[in-house]
Amino acid sequence: MDIVDVETTPFEGQKPGTSGLRKKTKTFMQPRYLENFVECIWRGIGGVEGKTLVLGGDGRYFGDRAAQVILRMAAASGARRIIVGQGALMSTPAASNMIRKRQTHGGIILSASHNPGGPDEDFGVKFNTPNGGPAPEEVTGRIFEATKEIRRYRILEAQDVDLDRLGTQRLGDMEVEVIDPVADYADLMERLFDFAAIREMISGGFRLTFDAMHAVTGPYAREILENRLGAAPGSVRNAEPKPDFGGGHPDPNPIWAEELVRAMHAEDAPDFGAASDGDGDRNMIMGPGMYVAPSDSLAVLAANAELAPAYADGIRGVARSMPTSRAVDHVARKKGLECFETPTGWKFFGNLLDEGRVRLCGEESAGTGSDHVREKDGLWAVLLWLNVLAATGKGVVELVHDHWREYGRDIYSRHDFEGVESEKAEALIDELRTRLDGLAGQSFAGRVVEAADEFSYTDPVDGSTAAQQGLRIYLEGGGRIVLRLSGTGTTGATLRVYLEDRTEEQDRFGVDTQEALGEVIAAAHEIARIEAHTGRTEPDVRA
Repeated sequence: MDIVDVETTPFEGQKPGTSGLRKKTKTFMQPRYLENFVECIWRGIGGVEGKTLVLGGDGRYFGDRAAQVILRMAAASGARRIIVGQGALMSTPAASNMIRKRQTHGGIILSASHNPGGPDEDFGVKFNTPNGGPAPEEVTGRIFEATKEIRRYRILEAQDVDLDRLGTQRLGDMEVEVIDPVADYADLMERLFDFAAIREMISGGFRLTFDAMHAVTGPYAREILENRLGAAPGSVRNAEPKPDFGGGHPDPNPIWAEELVRAMHAEDAPDFGAASDGDGDRNMIMGPGMYVAPSDSLAVLAANAELAPAYADGIRGVARSMPTSRAVDHVARKKGLECFETPTGWKFFGNLLDEGRVRLCGEESAGTGSDHVREKDGLWAVLLWLNVLAATGKGVVELVHDHWREYGRDIYSRHDFEGVESEKAEALIDELRTRLDGLAGQSFAGRVVEAADEFSYTDPVDGSTAAQQGLRIYLEGGGRIVLRLSGTGTTGATLRVYLEDRTEEQDRFGVDTQEALGEVIAAAHEIARIEAHTGRTEPDVRA
């Protein structure tokens, strides 16, 4: 085995976003492209000599080959040990747990999260720090600077490591420990929740279905929901991870999880339905005939978390990303909890979790989590829901409606305009930014603007700041519109428009969300001039 120094040149655009570097798979498959970025991760974290890292991914196309490259590069750069999931698989929350449990120096996760997979689709590489969370901007900034200067990388010439065989192997002077990617995570979930109560509920006739969307959570959900909790065999559907996610789009929302939606709207619908995404960090919750919006899910869980053993002593504080609806704010106010509003991106919750300021947090795009790891966690959210249902004896619909009666309803939806030409999307935001100061008092689609601003954030723990985090428009009567460009796509830009209205009138609780938001939607289009800038009149996704 020889260590080879390979001469290279920089690639433009290797700037990590909120969840690492995401590009088309074929971009990553170019000669030296992956190697350049991995070498720049090493440089951004001060090298890997003598360090232990975790490695895993969601099983998407090219992940197995990328894992072998990373192992050989880590060995060439002097890493002591790499802990890798069997078959190079490991969900994002499981990787976070493993980093924390084994006290490693961080980890690399091979995933593009909820984006589709395959040779013509998306791939991603993300570095998580020793606390188990996504790298903060200080680290990603160092990585990006290195990508502009790189001239060589080191790699070991060696045969592939057998990643299907559990146990420890050697790659040069480095140890490669292949582990069961499911067991430690499943054990953690069993410590957090009252599995006995959930098993009793299920054995009493409670039926559930979980759509793994041919993504990484399939093996996790089978082990936990079917093997440990006793759900009927087949309760976990689309459970086999596939490199192209079975040709589907592993994003748990009513559009892409259509199979689950049909099942939950059928006459013989199960009592509970859920789904997770490509790498296992997002979730979707349903009751018979009801989709629970992510913001409502966060609020319901915050209101009832003490029913689970892990949170019996209280949750102290909660946090939400700015575009997430303010439903959880009302829970915090009534329960006397601290409540923080952060920019989008799970990394912004890290300091608050590490300092014990919050225990539950969530974001608008189906991400919910707690201080058990430093990532959002789809199966954790599912299990907390099941724990609450078992403890209260209520169904999903009853629980949500009771919550609205106590706290009011924040009617909420996210509209995604995908694949917009970047120049057009940026022009929309730039033009609206110039008009924010003059919007107050104006009326659009029958709604009067109360205030408008651009969100910026100062971290209450370390004082770091983040500017230009989204445009906010507040409407009289409790409405709100938020516009921002997403950093999770690989082609063009995704314009996300977040729409919210507030009601405490019970006769509006059952009104269809899109219908109830009709005025706010019309106001958003008029204010932002969406059609004029993009040519679009309808979003690609309503979530």
